[in-house]
Amino acid sequence: MPWVKSFDIDDVTNRAMNLFWSKGFESTSITNLTKHTGINKGSLYNAFGSKKALFKLVLLKYDLEQRQATLLKIKEISDPLQAIDHLFALIIEQSLADKEKKGCFLVNTAIEVPHHDDDIREIVKLGMDDFINFFVDQLNQAKIAGILFADTDVQACAKTLLTLVVGMRVLARGTFEKEDLLSIQSQALFLIHK
Repeated sequence: MPWVKSFDIDDVTNRAMNLFWSKGFESTSITNLTKHTGINKGSLYNAFGSKKALFKLVLLKYDLEQRQATLLKIKEISDPLQAIDHLFALIIEQSLADKEKKGCFLVNTAIEVPHHDDDIREIVKLGMDDFINFFVDQLNQAKIAGILFADTDVQACAKTLLTLVVGMRVLARGTFEKEDLLSIQSQALFLIHK
């Protein structure tokens, strides 16, 4: 008799995503996953293949629903420096609302990258590269508009802004308070204002 799925796949992937997000790949066991998702080990393997395959699936889901969706919405802001400022403000807002101190799933995975295979590393790299591309686009628009110094090294500035984003995400998990995060935001703005 063929295996029949008796659970809601979206519910299970969301539960798995939240677990991996808070504990990371290495610290999440199959037992953790079965308890947290409410499905047994056999069903988990039948539906997803492996712990790693499930992790990859939920990381891609997070990236699409969180990071990509956020950047797409922010790109609608016509003023490029306001768009960058809005991104930092949104990170602060999300960090303060994050009572579990989970941070950003993509950034958390970036910290674990040495423990992952190439396919997970590639997802993280593409996500970080997309952030850099977002900053490069905004900074180039600001140059064209004359609101950024013409001699600004856009690539270097974009990488510095990404470093600030990653730092905020990590430090907001328990080391930095609102005032600290706001000071990082103000330094990011200082970096890009004429």
